[in-house]
Amino acid sequence: MTSELFDRLEQQVRALFDGESDFVANAGNFAALIYDELPDVNWAGFYLATPSGELLLGPFAGRPACTRIPHGRGVCGAAATKRGTLVVDDVDAFADHIVCDSASRSEIVLPILRDGELFGVFDVDSPVVARFTAGDRAGLERLVRAFSESLG
Repeated sequence: MTSELFDRLEQQVRALFDGESDFVANAGNFAALIYDELPDVNWAGFYLATPSGELLLGPFAGRPACTRIPHGRGVCGAAATKRGTLVVDDVDAFADHIVCDSASRSEIVLPILRDGELFGVFDVDSPVVARFTAGDRAGLERLVRAFSESLG
């Protein structure tokens, strides 16, 4: 992806969030925007950290998904435990991948931190192997930061 695309998406995200701090409204719009605007994406959405140590499905765009993921399990759980972005070029080669949609071939998961605590993760799946580039990572990290700032 080009930095121009992510510049445009950041402007759209900030416009969507202007004057709105509700998590559900902003998360729903954010997931829909990423799903609609990034090519070769078949799922985009949130998993939220719970006190029990699980990630709970939040707003998303795409096919139905796994509802709960233990921390440390799958790509989302690994990114939550690591508290860092995780890019997986081939989910079949990821030893602990959790299959929610068998069409997914690659994945990027970005943690969402608030006041140093894990709030959740933003997950994007693609039916294309090695879909996510270093540019996608940097652009999505920018967008997730903008989302996190919208939470107040």
